[in-house]
Amino acid sequence: MMAVIAETIDPAFEVVMPARPALPFLFNSPHSGVVYPRAFVEQSRLDLPMLRRSEDTLVDALFADVTRLGMAFMRAHFPRCYLDVNREPYELDPRMFEGRLPAYANTRSMRVSGGLGTIARIVGEAQEIYARRIPVDDAIARIDTLYKPYHRTLRQIVTQLQRGFGMAVLVDCHSMPSGCQRDERNRIDMVIGDRYGTSCAPVIADILEGELRRRGYSVVRNKPYAGGFITEHYGNPASGVHAVQIEINRALYMHEPTYQASDAFENVRRDLMDVAATLGKIAQVELTPSRTAAE
Repeated sequence: MMAVIAETIDPAFEVVMPARPALPFLFNSPHSGVVYPRAFVEQSRLDLPMLRRSEDTLVDALFADVTRLGMAFMRAHFPRCYLDVNREPYELDPRMFEGRLPAYANTRSMRVSGGLGTIARIVGEAQEIYARRIPVDDAIARIDTLYKPYHRTLRQIVTQLQRGFGMAVLVDCHSMPSGCQRDERNRIDMVIGDRYGTSCAPVIADILEGELRRRGYSVVRNKPYAGGFITEHYGNPASGVHAVQIEINRALYMHEPTYQASDAFENVRRDLMDVAATLGKIAQVELTPSRTAAE
């Protein structure tokens, strides 16, 4: 997939609703954006291929066809290294900015310490993005014009599904670099994150894991990815809103050095659509409010 350098990101994200919503599911790809603002690229000390290291490249293409199953789909067009919506709105490292951050900024989270706050400091294997400090107003503008509208829309869709179906399931879709695994003999293909059983009903993670394993994938739960801010913030099973994260090993479907789909892409995409269809059919039956109340 080709990245694009543009003067502006318009639209910043996209929501695709099925012609006839049939299931209370929203599949979300917040890190697959490939539209890079020219000003951002010019102020970076890294070239574009290095900046792309944090992309969930092609994840949106893997899941876009869920709309044919009657499910909603959402994806970001801006890149993760420019703004990360899978963080708190103000997880910011004061060392990155010229000017004083708002008093309410979270400057001490583990993600900020690791260089991966709402405005990332690093990309790839600890490569510093910026050659010099950037204005605080720049960070606030990204949050106001991208982060807040994204989450406002995400919340609206989840609320709409919950009201229409009595429940909602948010599936947050991500990828992981193959190089993060040191032991190739025990390679992990996919990680299901449900915040250790707190962000969704057990049946959802059970179906995902079982269906993926049945198709030959190696699957683990919560380690090393239990789910980020979106999974934690939106998942509230007691209120009928469930959130689960899926991480896919990039080596399964793409050629990582070139950011291009591999010959296996279509097989992985088809498997994921089959899993999504099964998840939709079973989970809706198991989690309908009348059934839950009876139990």
